Amino acid sequence: MEARLDHLVGCVWFWVWALVGFGLALGTVSLGPLLTWPLGLLALWLASRETVRRSAFGLLTGAGGLCLFVAWLQQGGDSLDARPWLAFGLVFTLAGLVGHARRSD
Repeated sequence: MEARLDHLVGCVWFWVWALVGFGLALGTVSLGPLLTWPLGLLALWLASRETVRRSAFGLLTGAGGLCLFVAWLQQGGDSLDARPWLAFGLVFTLAGLVGHARRSD
């Protein structure tokens, strides 16, 4: 039972990190310090706790989620080529998921 609870807690923290990663990526490409500074400070605070830091691969998944969202928005080819966004999104998302799964073992 304790192993299942540890797994659940790790998954929750992974998705918290993913939201932070999504926000940091969004701040980096568009909003700048308005979003990057507060989320950067939050990430530093989260990283100071060992239990939470073990799920930090969620940052990659969150950044990949933003790339996948941009690829989806640009699928019509109006202004940006969606293929690089799709490629980076898939790589980042999968790297975060696989990294977290391997670390949790």
